Amino acid sequence: MKTTRSTPSALRIGILGCANIARQFARDVAPSRKVRVDAVASRNAETAAAFAADHAIGRHHGTYEALLSDPGIDAIYIPLPNSLHAEWAIRAAEAGKHVLCEKPLALGAAEARSMFDAAARHGVMLLEAYPYYFQPQTGDMLALLREGAIGTVRSVQASFGFNLAKPQGNIRMNPELGGGALLDAGSYPLSLIRLVMGCAPQRVQADASWADSGVDISLAATLLYADGRRAQFDCAMDSAMHRRAMIAGTQGTIETEFLNHTSAEPAGDAHGYLPSQLRLRRGTAGTVPFENLQSATGSGFRFAAEAFAAVIARRDFEGIARAAAASIDIAATIEALAQSAKLGRAIDVQAG
Repeated sequence: MKTTRSTPSALRIGILGCANIARQFARDVAPSRKVRVDAVASRNAETAAAFAADHAIGRHHGTYEALLSDPGIDAIYIPLPNSLHAEWAIRAAEAGKHVLCEKPLALGAAEARSMFDAAARHGVMLLEAYPYYFQPQTGDMLALLREGAIGTVRSVQASFGFNLAKPQGNIRMNPELGGGALLDAGSYPLSLIRLVMGCAPQRVQADASWADSGVDISLAATLLYADGRRAQFDCAMDSAMHRRAMIAGTQGTIETEFLNHTSAEPAGDAHGYLPSQLRLRRGTAGTVPFENLQSATGSGFRFAAEAFAAVIARRDFEGIARAAAASIDIAATIEALAQSAKLGRAIDVQAG
């Protein structure tokens, strides 16, 4: 029996751009009954047509503006280079479209605020898309923290790094497009730190290594909080792939890989998605064994898109406001870290 991809009430999404990440998003969202990718746009009409054909998308547009004017689209997914997020999120909001925007949302706190202000003015929702946020594993981790499984959180250590196989010509190496390890990789551990700590740090101290193009190729930092808590993180574009966080509380610890996309298959599934580790130690002694916890698995793109569809359907502007506060805190922290790395001294974070 043939099944349909979606229901008539599915959120109708248009993809703004045809980058590789857009292809992965379209592929992973395709089986959903709650979200439907109905259109795609490129600045090259042939590219848009080819993308649409590859992913069985009904409509394609040869300009971004045409997608924003498409009356059959409810929301826009933005996978553009970091430097273009603010412009096109604001233009989408002005066109009356909800916006699911790839991370990092913005290049700084002022830019992030302007994006959320535009969404509020036009009565639409804007959400920063960290796929791991919407993983069931992340929900399970937050539930453990809320129930006091490790007591009061005192510190977080988080890292994410990978190796650019062909850095020449890669947009991550272009400072004009918002490249660099901090924005591209560092936004992930920083977002997890914000998720766990619940607020922005008061002060940061960062150290970076620089590529010839002028972007940071790696960066490490300490984040200091007003109540005496601390967090440390590092990010890199010149190392083997690694992604891990450790949360230390007064009564235990949690360790996680916080992967974007997960699979229950030990050797990986057809898309290369792997299991993501979540370990819990309930106790303060090193002799207390860790519990290995299992969560539901799947594509973070699909989880994110379906969660976005749900908040739109509920008109959950309060939930979006909480997410917006976190995104602004992350943007302000990134801004302070970039300044600290350049100046070689601690910088206060201008959040709130």
